[in-house]
Amino acid sequence: MQQKPLPTQLKKGGVILIDKPYKWTSFDAVNSIKIALRAKIGHCGTLDPLATGLLICCTGEMTKSIAGYQQLPKEYTGIFHLGAVTETYDLESTPFNELPFEHITDEQIIAAAAQLTGDIMQVPPIHSAIKKDGKRAYDLARAGKDIVMDARPVTIGEFEITKIALPEVHFRVTCSTGTYIRSLAKDIGDILGCGAYLQELRRTKIGNFSAADALTPQQWKDYWKQERTPPANNNTTTDNS
Repeated sequence: MQQKPLPTQLKKGGVILIDKPYKWTSFDAVNSIKIALRAKIGHCGTLDPLATGLLICCTGEMTKSIAGYQQLPKEYTGIFHLGAVTETYDLESTPFNELPFEHITDEQIIAAAAQLTGDIMQVPPIHSAIKKDGKRAYDLARAGKDIVMDARPVTIGEFEITKIALPEVHFRVTCSTGTYIRSLAKDIGDILGCGAYLQELRRTKIGNFSAADALTPQQWKDYWKQERTPPANNNTTTDNS
């Protein structure tokens, strides 16, 4: 269980685990904490707005350790939706090109996941923060530019299909840093021949850190407020501000 550091400790340097809410950007989550702490803070790997789950944040002197945390392996759970695709590979854009999926068997889905396990070459989404010619790929994509993303090596340690209820396929993935789960959705749809996009995503672990030990930004702020509030019915005057 994560120890809950106080603002005075975090201003000097510390690590906190944030459970990023749905539709918040990683910047939104970190900035909310930064305003509450009034301290230097940085996160160790972004999550897309439609994803939830674990963000590791370093404060004060610990921001020097961000690069090390960024290299830790990750674990995700989520849902792929078969039978259509989207430009962003998730629900940030509208599904199109609907194709039949009812004929896809459980065995075919499990076999497709096996093909995408191990050391693989993965093409990142064009709607990503990767830089092309000095600019963010998503900025070029939104401007209507033709972009060719280069494949790069990633490692998928485990790719477990946890439930199949077509058109939904539930999964758990462990992977190296730099892996795009949205691209896994596209790739499994390509292998199955029916298309797929990422419907839901949650980051559950980074290294040995777990989302089960994380708090939302509001929960962190409520906790700090509670710790700074003098007990009720206390006859002594205390200034904990």
